[in-house]
Amino acid sequence: MKLLCQFIAFVWFRMRTENLEVLRTPGPVLLIPNHVSWLDWLFLSAVLDNDWRFVTSATTAQASWFHRRMMINRRTFPIDTTSPYAAKHMAQYLEKGGRLVLFAEGRISLTGSLMKLFDGTGFLIHRTQARVITCYLRNAVRVPVVRHSGWTAWFPRVSAHFSPVLTAPRVQGVSSAVARQRITTWLRDAMIRQQVEVEQRIGAPDVLTQIAQAAADQPRKIILEDVTFTELTYRRMMVGVDLLAREWHRRLGNGQAPGGGRQRVGVLLPNVNGTPVTLLSLWAAGFVPAILNFSTGTPTMLQCAQLAGLRWIITSHTFVEKARLHLGAFKEAGIGLIYLEEIRTSISGGARLAGLVRQTLACGRGLFRPGVQLAAHDPAVVLFTSGSEGVPKGVELTHGNLLANMRQVLSVLDVTDHERFFSAMPLFHSFGLLAGLIVPLSRGHYIFLYPSPLHYRVVPAAVYDKVCTVMFGTNTFLNGYARRAHPYDFNTVKFLVAGAEKVQEATANTWARKFGVRLLEGYGATECSPALCLSTRLESRFGSVGRFLPGIEWRLEPVEGVAEGGRLLVRGPNVMRGYLNPEADAKFKALGGWYDTGDIVRVDEDGFVFILGRLKRFAKVSGEMVSLAAVEDALGGAFPQYGQRCEVAVVTRPDEDKGEILIAVCNDPRLTLEDLRSAIKAKGLTNLCVPREIRRVKEIPKLGTGKVDYRELQARLAEG
Repeated sequence: MKLLCQFIAFVWFRMRTENLEVLRTPGPVLLIPNHVSWLDWLFLSAVLDNDWRFVTSATTAQASWFHRRMMINRRTFPIDTTSPYAAKHMAQYLEKGGRLVLFAEGRISLTGSLMKLFDGTGFLIHRTQARVITCYLRNAVRVPVVRHSGWTAWFPRVSAHFSPVLTAPRVQGVSSAVARQRITTWLRDAMIRQQVEVEQRIGAPDVLTQIAQAAADQPRKIILEDVTFTELTYRRMMVGVDLLAREWHRRLGNGQAPGGGRQRVGVLLPNVNGTPVTLLSLWAAGFVPAILNFSTGTPTMLQCAQLAGLRWIITSHTFVEKARLHLGAFKEAGIGLIYLEEIRTSISGGARLAGLVRQTLACGRGLFRPGVQLAAHDPAVVLFTSGSEGVPKGVELTHGNLLANMRQVLSVLDVTDHERFFSAMPLFHSFGLLAGLIVPLSRGHYIFLYPSPLHYRVVPAAVYDKVCTVMFGTNTFLNGYARRAHPYDFNTVKFLVAGAEKVQEATANTWARKFGVRLLEGYGATECSPALCLSTRLESRFGSVGRFLPGIEWRLEPVEGVAEGGRLLVRGPNVMRGYLNPEADAKFKALGGWYDTGDIVRVDEDGFVFILGRLKRFAKVSGEMVSLAAVEDALGGAFPQYGQRCEVAVVTRPDEDKGEILIAVCNDPRLTLEDLRSAIKAKGLTNLCVPREIRRVKEIPKLGTGKVDYRELQARLAEG
């Protein structure tokens, strides 16, 4: 039997193995693999000694003669899953020095991702002190005999990666139930961390290769669509990438900057099909795209372009006209403009046919790379911070940064192959770039690109029309959609992820009550590609942004006046290469790879992160530190009598007696100080959190990302 398993595994599936020597570890020991196909036992049987026994369900074994033959033999350890003594019997076997293979998820994954682990596994480890070996069966999810409905291949190349022998942490001073729950959480974290580490080690080194591999697997799949209702398959997209890469090479050179390194090229485009094709083609030609934030205005964009040393900017006549952009300042500064419409007309029909033939024959892998071999440490993109509290900074992210963050996110988010992404977050924002483009393009998910998240009436109808299941947004945008959408518009949405700004409780409650959609909040920064934390359907806690993603190190530094929590610093494979701004980059480099988020956070005993606010967004009132974000959260959605359009932002001004006082800025003239006081009291905050003044404006200024533009707000207040 073992010889047959070895033949199938090593010949048919070309299975590779890693760290096999740990399988000789004497008992008591548990081998915990992920469970994604009916053949997982076969792959493991090919490398395990005969004294390893597979835990199987005796109930399932009675389903048929075949099941009895396969599941009840000397290599199995049948248990009655309905009996409360099943775990006890396994524990007794382990205490005698046994070695068991246990699929802790209890069933084959329906999504291909790691599902919940049963607490019984934690009980076994806690009681027997058995050592643990985790196993990541890579690519077994593509085996035809699976339970999910995603794409499969006849004989995908499978690999089995075994971890070093792990010893669970000792949990003392708590009940047995809490102990086994914490050990189960530790085990799941170890399995997820192993998965990410393996993918980082042997996965694609750059974003372009990652997407090209996905294109090769499903060349005919429709992957992109925009508001023109033009559909692009993977093959058609890669043909466009090939043609544009050749055009950039002809017009702009080989991607080498005069002083060494990669040349940066500006990209000034909205969310349309041409934008991802342009980004991929620049990578293929050896250039680094610098994506400009068109919502900041021409003067700020020119500053960013000069900071990045841009000589060329790729844009579109149609976009420039509709967005009413005035780009004369770029020409005056010596920066050339390349319009996609002109590029499109310059490519001949023969060149298009040749590109189609090349991609068809190469199955998506025949990318035009004129001597360009991208590596994980090579710069991939330049993004610019929001500038909500100052001048935007240029952030240089590598291919390794983006891929690491993609793998970190996918390791905890149980998306299937059939998800349909609605991407309205602009691609100049790291949240929109990673979650709305790189993740779905790398996994083969359909993407509907929408040019603006501010179309509050149109977006819900578009999500409904395109049957989208995954959507992203900020608190501001999600509030806008909720006010105008029909309760059925978001019926198909399974994953609603919010980030970029603090999600107000009222926003989450509105989406839950009106649409029946659970809002998942994330946290990150442009400098971190961007995600650091993400709440999931499996792990979430009220008021928290979730737990840190695997592979992220963190520490809290104390802040004077803040009793609980501290200033968050992080380090990991997703943290940026550096800033383009010399002063900011010097400060970052001085921290030795650590990034100072500037945020004050609290982390509970289970690892859930709670954002208290930015350090710059704290005020010292009567000697006490007050979080302006907490005050805004208490005031957000607290005045239903004035309608959902009522918004409140909080700023400060110096005061001789109290040091600083809080000022509430509102877009509704009916709001009173008594309203503010009642809302603060209802949230249980102290009187120090009550604004002492109300200033009224017609509209609260916003950045293109949906954040409040505090710099502009302070300027308007100063003008009176």
